[in-house]
Order: sequence, then C-alpha cells, then structure tokens
Amino acid sequence: MLTLTANDIRLGCTATDWQDALKQASQDLQETGRTTSDYHAGMLAREHQSSTVLGNGIAIPHGTPESRSAVISTGIRVLQFPDGVTWHDSTTVYVLVAIAAQSDEHLDILRHLTRVLDKPGLSRKLAEADDTAALVTLLSREPVMPKCDAQTLCLGINTQATSELALSAAARLQGLGCVDSAFMKEIVAQPPVALGQGFWLVHHSIGSHRPALALATPKEPTGELAGVFCLAGQGDDCRELLERIDNFLAQNTPLENQSVDAVLSRLSGEQANAVSERVQLLNTHGLHARPAKQLVQEARQHDADIRIRLENGDGNSVSATSLTRIIGLGARRGQTLVISATGDEAEKAVNAVCRAISDGLGETVSPLRHQERQPEPSEPEPEPLADNEALRAVAASPGLALAPAFVMRQPTLDYPASASDADEQTSRLGRAIDEADGQLRSLIRQAEGGEVAPILSVHVEMLQDDDLYQAALEAVNEGASAEAGWWRAIDTAARAQEALADRLLAERAADLRDVGRRVLANLCGVAMPTPPDEPYVLIADDLGPSDVARLNTQRVRGLVTARGGATSHSAILARALGLPAVVGAGNRILTITDGTDVVVDGERGCIVPNPGPERRERINRRLDQLTRLQAQAHECRNEPATTTDGHTIDVCANLGNTAHTPDAVDRGADGIGLLRTEFIFMEHPEAPDLDTQVKEYRHAFDALNGLPLVARTLDVGGDKPLDYWPLAHEDNPFLGLRGIRLSLTRPDILETQIRALLTASDNRPLRIMFPMVKDLEEFRAAKAIVERVRAEIPCQGLQVGVMIEVPSCALLAHTLAPEVDFFSVGTNDLTQYTLAIDRGHGQLSAQSDGLHPSVLQLIRMTVKAAHAHHRWVGVCGELASDPQAIPVLLGLDVDELSVTSRRVPLVKACIRGLSREHARGQAELALSKATAAEVRDTLEVL
Repeated sequence: MLTLTANDIRLGCTATDWQDALKQASQDLQETGRTTSDYHAGMLAREHQSSTVLGNGIAIPHGTPESRSAVISTGIRVLQFPDGVTWHDSTTVYVLVAIAAQSDEHLDILRHLTRVLDKPGLSRKLAEADDTAALVTLLSREPVMPKCDAQTLCLGINTQATSELALSAAARLQGLGCVDSAFMKEIVAQPPVALGQGFWLVHHSIGSHRPALALATPKEPTGELAGVFCLAGQGDDCRELLERIDNFLAQNTPLENQSVDAVLSRLSGEQANAVSERVQLLNTHGLHARPAKQLVQEARQHDADIRIRLENGDGNSVSATSLTRIIGLGARRGQTLVISATGDEAEKAVNAVCRAISDGLGETVSPLRHQERQPEPSEPEPEPLADNEALRAVAASPGLALAPAFVMRQPTLDYPASASDADEQTSRLGRAIDEADGQLRSLIRQAEGGEVAPILSVHVEMLQDDDLYQAALEAVNEGASAEAGWWRAIDTAARAQEALADRLLAERAADLRDVGRRVLANLCGVAMPTPPDEPYVLIADDLGPSDVARLNTQRVRGLVTARGGATSHSAILARALGLPAVVGAGNRILTITDGTDVVVDGERGCIVPNPGPERRERINRRLDQLTRLQAQAHECRNEPATTTDGHTIDVCANLGNTAHTPDAVDRGADGIGLLRTEFIFMEHPEAPDLDTQVKEYRHAFDALNGLPLVARTLDVGGDKPLDYWPLAHEDNPFLGLRGIRLSLTRPDILETQIRALLTASDNRPLRIMFPMVKDLEEFRAAKAIVERVRAEIPCQGLQVGVMIEVPSCALLAHTLAPEVDFFSVGTNDLTQYTLAIDRGHGQLSAQSDGLHPSVLQLIRMTVKAAHAHHRWVGVCGELASDPQAIPVLLGLDVDELSVTSRRVPLVKACIRGLSREHARGQAELALSKATAAEVRDTLEVL
C-alpha cells in the first residue's frame, strides 16, 4: 500500500481553477521522477470519466489504466490549497492526493481515506494545517473501527438478572480482546441504566482497547428484562455504536426467537419490515470509486431508503446514497453484500440494486469459479526411513550429534463438547489448572537458568490469569464441558492476541495454546510427551521459538523437524543455543521409533537413522575431532582470526541485549558487529527517554573495554511493531513502513537514540548503521540527523554506515560508498528480498539460502564498491556463521564477520585454517553455479 510521508506534501498552494491544480499535481509527480509528461493526459482523461472528489475537501486524482505506461515508479504527492479550488463537479477541494500507480495501489489509499472522511471538521483542518506532519496525521491516522458483530452477541443466557447479563456481555468483549480486567471491575461496580422496552445499558471507557458493543439476552425475556447492552469506549469513538442502539430501540419489536442475523440486522439500522436480498460482488477490485458511484446513482433513482452491509463484516449498515460510506465498506470481490430497503419502492429498489451489482456496476465482470468439492484422497502413510541411509534436508544450525531419537508426538485429546453438571465441571477445571501449575513449577526448579525458566514462569502467570478462568466458567455455565469451555477460552484469547498489531502477540498466542494444551491433557487424563532423562535427538513436525527455548540443552543433542527453513526463527534460536539442527526433512522422519540412534549433521544438512558400524565409527571420530576443535578454539578465542597467509578478519558478535556483552567479550569477540537496539524500545510501554537509553548503551561500552560497537538504529515495523507506535494496516508489512523509512517518519525518536549512543560512547569506538536503506536519499536524511547531534556531542572516530538488506542498496553500493563509512550485509533479509521468499513460509523457507549465487553476487558487488573507496564491509547475517559459507565470504574479500557469541571461537578457528588464495577459489566456484544446492554440493566435495 502507498504511504504518505512529510516529503510527499506541498503546503500553501494556489490555483486559478481545477485544471491548473491538476497540472501542478502532475508536474510534481513528474519532477519527483514518478511519471513522464504523458501522465497528465491520463489524469485529465480520468476526470472526464467521473470526478475523483471523495468529499470533505479531498480529491484523489490519478491516471487511467491506459496511462500506466507513463508511470516510472509508484508514488504519491499531496498538494494543499488553503483557499480551496472549485472542482468541475462544483465541490470545493482543499487537498489533492495525486497518485502515480503502476498497478492498483491507489485503491487501498482510497479505501483508507474514505474512513477518515467522517471526521468532524476535517475539511477545515485540512485547509488550516500549517505543517506537513499535521497534514500527514490528519490523512493517515488509522480510524478506530468499532466492533459489533455476531461475536459480540450473547443470546439466550439462562438468567433473569441484569447484572449477570451485563457481566456476560463484558466477558465476551474481554474474550475478544476489546477490553481488559480493569473494564470488568468497573462494570461489576456499575448498576445498569434502563433504556426502555426491557433493555438496559452498562458503559465505561476504563480498560477499553477498542470501541465495542455487546448484547446479552436472557433465555426467557420479560417486559422488564429483554437484554443488556455493554458499551466500551469513550467520546466520539462510541458515536456509531450509540447510533446502532438508537436504531435498535426505534424498531420496538420483540427479540424472542430471533436469529443472530436478525438481531444484527436490527443493530445495523435495517428495519424489521425491510425487504432484503443478498448479492455477491464480482468486480475485480471491489467497490472502489467508479462502481461505487454507479451504485449510488442507481440507488437515488428509487423512492426507498436503501442500506448496504457486508454479510461477514463489522455489522455496520450504510446508506446506499453515500459514496464515501460505500467505499469505506472496503468490499472485495467474492464478498456478499446484504441489500435492504424500506419505502414504497422497496422491493423494486432492492431488485434493481442487486441486478446492477451482479452486472458489474459499469465494469466488465466474470463469475467466481466455483469448483465442486471433491473428497480429498487420504494421505498415504509416509514410507519409513531405511537404516544407515542418509536423508538430505536443510542445514539449519551447524554441529554434529549422535544420540537416541525422541519423537515429539502431540497426544490425541478426545472429550465431550457439553456436560450437564456445571459444578462438577468447574471443580474438574480447577484441579486440572492446579495440576498444570505444579508441573510447570517443577520444571522451573529443574531448569538451570538460561532461556528456560523465564518462559515457563510466563506460562505459570498465564495459568493464574483470572480473565481466562472466568471466560472458561462462562462457557461451562452455558453447558460446555470443562474441556470444551477451557479450550474455547484459550482459543478466543489466542485469536484476539493474533488479531492485534503487537510485537509479541504471535509468541503469546502460541504460549497460550501451549498452556491450554497442558491443562486440557490433565482434564483428559493424558500425559504430555516427556523427553527422556538421558541425551537425545529431538524430532518433531515443527517447533516454535518458545519450544526451542524450553529445551534442556544439557540433554538434547540435536534438533530435526519435518517442516521449516534455515532462516526460520526457531532455526536462528537453535544456532544461538549451539544445537545442531536439520529442518525441512519431510514427514518420513516422524516414522522413526523412539530410542533409535540418529545422526544429525547440521553442517551437511542430513539425518541418518540407525547408522551402521562403519558410519558410526566415522561419526564418533568426527565428534572427537569436533570436541577437540571446540576446546582448542575456546583456548585460542582471544587470538586474532588470521589466515595461513597472514590476512586478519575481525570476528564480532551479534547481540540482542547489552546484558550479553560481557559473555561476547569472554568468548573472544573482536567487538559487537550488530547490536539490535530495538530491545530497549520493546521493553518499555512508551518510547524510552534519553537517560534510559544512555544507561543501557553504557553497559555495552563499559564491558567492551575499548572494542568497537556497531549499533543498528531502531528496526521495527514488519514483524516487529511497537505498542506505542501503531501503524496502519499494510497488506504486506515487509514491503511497507519498517527500518529507517519508519524512523524517518518520527525523526524525534531517531534523534534521541543517536544522542543517547553518542553520549554513552564517551569517545569510545562507535559505529552507527541504518537498517533497510534502499538508496542514497534515505541515507542522507538519516545521516543529517547524526551530523546535527554530532555538532553538539563530539565523538572521535564515529563511523556511520548502512545495512545491505535490500537488493537496491547492493546494486547502488557504488553511489553510497563515497558517503558511507562502512557496509554491513544482513544476509537474512537480503536473501528474503532477493529470492522473494518469506523466511517463515511453511513450504518455501527451506529454499531461502544465503549461499544462492544471486545473493553472493550482490555481496561481491557491495565489497567491490566499498573497497574502491577504502570502506570496510561486514556480514552480520546467519550466513556469517555457516561453515560452508565462511570460506566463500572470505574469498569475496569481506572484512568482518559478526556471529552469535557461541560461534565466535569456532569461526575464528575456521578462518585460521584457511588461506586467502584457497578462499578466493571457492568464492569463484560458488559464483559460477546456478543454484544454492549446486553451490553447497560443490563446496561439500571440496
């Protein structure tokens, strides 16, 4: 999706008429390199088709599909006309959002803008905005979307007490993540207010995370008690929800025996006597401006009040004569619209509107392809692995292991969905939770610090979460069994976590389900799989980061998974823990019997079940050699990594927390090659102030004793959002606002971080690098902030560089090299973006290999450009610790490798055994291959 930034805005424009304003907009797009001069004709042609004015002082001019050939690169320009411009449809426009789009990106911008158009006084604010940041905020702030849909309805509860209905409705909102326990406390203390017709209302804003409206009704309604509304939110955020209550009460019809859909219809403002019909939307790009305008024109031809809503949307019904409201529905191809109408021509109007929608609203449409569902053939049982035969898979973490297998198979948990004795079910649930609590505390006592105990402690806290327990009790009181009620509470809470934009929600949702399964197993009387007491190789379908973190590294010797890739987060954590790992091995590995000896070769990427005598002897020899090598490497860890022909490479450590700096130094690191500073920002509920950051960074500088520190500026967005820095929804956040482009939208935060780094360094070696830089323009904008702060806080020897993570940055390294002090290649993201493979993709992540020749070519290009201007290049991605890749990187003339602290001694030892001439030969050989597999096969032979 296109995103507005301050650089895209021009304030205080004037124009003689709308043609002049449009010409200025097209000239701006041309001057910024977005379009050629031919694009202006396309923008004019688009206006002749229909006005691009959305209302409330905003127009969104853009070209026709035929004019896309005149678009050089997708971009956006915003022009403010404080005095207004009269458009050709006689409306007054204060802001032009001019778009040059190579495909249909403008449709998402348009849908977003229609949601902000309803802000009171928006046109006046747009005209009066006196700085670019204010105008960006007005147009970009994601509107709060209230929740009132089928999930917020609690119909037919077996009670006659308004207080119980109020609590049921509030608990439903809490289970959906709309409110927290503070809201529940306020509702408990608040007597419901009578609305008339037997309906009551409770409302509060404390503890509300999202405006929401729930309705709880009794199983047997009476004239005094027909239902209780529970409203969460404050001020204008609740305006729409209050309108829904008003619509509901205005109809004054009984709810008894009405379906969920009928109740939603009433809440959305559809009259009980309305004629309604459902119709599927077939337009390729949904209800954007042109078809929406056709729909409005059709609706205005009939003497009827026509309303439209999405069948599976938020329950809101909008007038069919409001262009902005219809566009704001965000209806997509394939979704079902509910058309309802009242009035003299209600039936005729509904039929006409449905027919117009089916015909495409002026656009050529094609029916959806409906394929008859064929019964899926049962998946054949995987063929068992043959003894002493190597199975090739993906090398995820280097190392070698030989130990008995433990296959982690989740038990089947069967249980009834309902139960008649609620008291007995409540007692069973309490006992199962207490039992799970004891199990977890026992595991914590056994854990010897490290990564394990903190995660298990979080699980104990989750078990004590009263919100979960109360949600489960509500389900049990409605007739669910203890098992079904508990899992409903867990699943609802996990889904709510996953639905919100928060950096740790995915992990928290996984942990919630992990805790839930433990209690569920206790209820079902089924023991969860327990690893053996002796050393073992863990084999599983897949493992999440928390699964790996809980492993007892004193016993587990290696990891093997059927799914996953070398750059998945679990593989990265396995490397951090120093465990050999092979992933993406396929379902055949799950046929291995517990106790079968298994070889895990994390360097070659293979698994061998039940190795024969000769192979076992070879493996044992290699293990002895590896043990000696590790001991020697540790003993020589403080010696430089110098090749046999006298060339020295710096081997530094990647850190995610300054607290780990002493350990990195103790393991022989030549410095910190990558400090991921976002940990400071993620540990605080709001942006950390200067003093907080200075204190954190100073820990690292003090522990380094003069060794250099490379600090990456805040790198969030994508898969790492911040609670206090909410971002608008992006269809693909990895190609959106993240890294330096996000930081530049809040230069105050970036400046505070740079000020803290310079202050904490106190003239000790500091190197600052910016993440996700795409070109020189972004680097200059960020470096300007550094230079401004540096003028106030001198820092001797300060270096400023960029991370090479985006292919464009590597391709343009020759333009960056004269102005940067260094490059650091982040091979994880560079591989992801070069190969167009999400490293977390279930099917493709195994193919995301940094030894792919295309990635190596980009690294070579970067090194050549840097060395031509006497700049140094480091590699801080996972490739830097790959034993097969180290000679290749050395042969590409990389100057520094930055790896996990555990790998520092071994990487140094590996370099000491190489000559530069041999390494360059391996690099040339790797570059001559066509695929990553060919590269690895060739290097293995060597």
